Amino acid sequence: MTSANRIVPPAELARISRALPFWMSLGLIPLAWFCAIQGGWTIALMPLVTWYLFSLLDAAVGLNLDNADLEATDEDLFWYRLITLIWVPAQVLTVFGLLWYVPRADHLGTAERIFMFFGVGVITGTVGINYSHELMHQKNRAERWLADILLAMVLYSHFRSEHLLVHHRYVATPRDTVTAHYNEGFHRFYPRVLRQSLRSAFRAEAQMLARKDLPWTDLGNPFFRYWALQGGFLALALLVGGWSGLGLFVVQAGTAI
Repeated sequence: MTSANRIVPPAELARISRALPFWMSLGLIPLAWFCAIQGGWTIALMPLVTWYLFSLLDAAVGLNLDNADLEATDEDLFWYRLITLIWVPAQVLTVFGLLWYVPRADHLGTAERIFMFFGVGVITGTVGINYSHELMHQKNRAERWLADILLAMVLYSHFRSEHLLVHHRYVATPRDTVTAHYNEGFHRFYPRVLRQSLRSAFRAEAQMLARKDLPWTDLGNPFFRYWALQGGFLALALLVGGWSGLGLFVVQAGTAI
């Protein structure tokens, strides 16, 4: 066995030093605030750092090709899991804190405010949606709720149902709406996925309820939770930032997706 595919034992995984590189994602939170306060060209740092910094670090220090021991427990992975748990309140406070601050910041013009929330959307999509994916796969109900919160913040709650009930079963087949079709460009893929994945996810949940002889209107349908969370976040965005804040919230959500 070469070092390229070394199995990392649980005792080593449990050390905080192993997880520290992944904690760098939390550095995007103060970066967002720095950009909002400074304005100007610094706003471009959000997408640039989020998309490219970690790739540059991989190129500089090399890829980590180690594999975790499958016998590792949740306790062994505590320092990894803690990142996803911390991220949720950090993202909530940052998004809505910026929705309060940015519309009131005289040093930011209209274009800067829009691009600011484009950058926020890059963060809530690149990190937030990925962390929601990790959380939705956990057995702990509280962690799955945290996944719902992250997804509702980008108005993409149905991703959980689509991912678990459709994508996992039919990946890369015509029934998997989120797999790109052959030679399908982004300009066609993006609106198609927005339209089809919502219907596909709802149909999958309704079919699950039907197998229990329950209608889709049964309160066990998670779409009621999805709609409540998304509606709550939209109302909060309006309350915190006014109509301008609501528009900026939608900008970050669309970017994130």
